[in-house]
Amino acid sequence: MKITKLIITLTLSIMMFLSFNTSAKAPDSYKVSTDDEISITVFNEPDLSINKTRIGANGSISLPLIGQINIKGLSITQIEMKITNLLLDGYLKKPNVSVTITEYRPFYINGEVKKPGSYPYRKGLTIEKAITLAGGFTERASKSSISLVGEVEKRFVKAVSLKDTVKPGDVITISESFF
Repeated sequence: MKITKLIITLTLSIMMFLSFNTSAKAPDSYKVSTDDEISITVFNEPDLSINKTRIGANGSISLPLIGQINIKGLSITQIEMKITNLLLDGYLKKPNVSVTITEYRPFYINGEVKKPGSYPYRKGLTIEKAITLAGGFTERASKSSISLVGEVEKRFVKAVSLKDTVKPGDVITISESFF
């Protein structure tokens, strides 16, 4: 009985460790862009920290002492390293920089939904949830003809299902049904 409990505890511990490591790596795959909102904390330097700044149309933010820096297309880790290196260049001896995303850029939905427009992105968002946020399908909507244009691959339009995921900046189009 004790061995079984030990095995279960060990298995759960490994699963928690793996899920923690996976979620810890998740922000590294996300690249920031225009309209994302981030917070920057420089440990023990409140005057250099910024709470909630939106990335501008040119992909940059303004930091005290440093000025404008372009961060569009960078991961959170890359932004932290870039700011750390800039602060090391004559400002601080050992800067400890932490960057967090406070709000993702919106996604867009148009076509045959009751309330087309832009909506705040949420983690785990699917096409079905996005349609629900937009008030649901109109009477003329084709539930099988849904396309998505990803922000990264703007020239590539792909057909999607209700279970497919949505990313920040994506544009979803619901076509009209012919019947």
